Amino acid sequence: MKILSEEWGKLPFAYHKTNYNVRCYFRNGKWGIVETSSSEQIVIHISATALHYGQTIFEGLKAFRGKDGKIRIFRWQNNWERMNLSARGILVPEVPREIFEEALRKVIALNEEYIPPYGTGASLYIRPLLVGTGAKLGVAPADEFLFTVFVSPVGPYFPTGFKCVDVKLVRDVDRAAPLGTGRYKIGGNYAASLASGAQAYADGFKMVLYLDAKEKKYLDECGPANFFGIKGNTYVTPDSSSILQSITNMSLRTLAEDIGMTVENRKVPVEELAEFEETGACGTAAVITPIKSIHDVEQNKIYTYPDKPGTQSVKLYSKLQAIQLGDENDKFGWVTEL
Repeated sequence: MKILSEEWGKLPFAYHKTNYNVRCYFRNGKWGIVETSSSEQIVIHISATALHYGQTIFEGLKAFRGKDGKIRIFRWQNNWERMNLSARGILVPEVPREIFEEALRKVIALNEEYIPPYGTGASLYIRPLLVGTGAKLGVAPADEFLFTVFVSPVGPYFPTGFKCVDVKLVRDVDRAAPLGTGRYKIGGNYAASLASGAQAYADGFKMVLYLDAKEKKYLDECGPANFFGIKGNTYVTPDSSSILQSITNMSLRTLAEDIGMTVENRKVPVEELAEFEETGACGTAAVITPIKSIHDVEQNKIYTYPDKPGTQSVKLYSKLQAIQLGDENDKFGWVTEL
């Protein structure tokens, strides 16, 4: 189904069928060639390790069409590095850089008509997926794997766009253990957050803020994103072995330093929420989601912030978007033009 020009600005953050996806198989100890497929289905063995033992890794990045008509992808090399970090963590063969890059370039070129026009607020979301397809009955890593990349044009992660949301802080659920798999982008970490996320949404919140699993003293992940707080001219974000290293957060920290802010990546006590002037969640899907309130229901506390995006958050959001779209010079070398 094609997208009409007037619909680009109304796209939800949801899967939309495109023309093709690309695939590459690991068999007999080596990777094959990058193939093209028009099917939205994959054939997988009933005893595949992805289904039973969680050998499932994914990444997320975006392609943008600039005012000049050029197509740009943002920091794909970091997604490749992070996918291979996850692969080492759960005994999956690493994807060679040349295969990862070829797959990205090919899937974007094959679906170029689905890259939203400049100025619509939409982008082409790119989902690399790496799964164990080999059959194992006992708990063991597979010997066959599939690396595939598909795309979908998307709008903002939250329908409200760059607007403030309410967040629920939870103490009765752990997303990931300190020495577990929290730093890897694997399916199981997200499965662990589904129930608490659904409950928070039913309670009127958009996201969940988790605490560290060991002591319940420090801020951890914010649902599917990293948390940050701004205090004066300082950008603060939690440091934890169970937090996924967000590429968006990495970028925001660099941009914050570039505009003269101090950056602190450290343990953040939950009580420090009262000291922040701005708070937000950051990730590929939403870039920045400003937070207007954090409800610590168990402690009967509510931390409130401005109900409009704060000055520093707006500045960082605008600067990052400008680089992604090609409106501002990319002095950091983050953007690849296709």
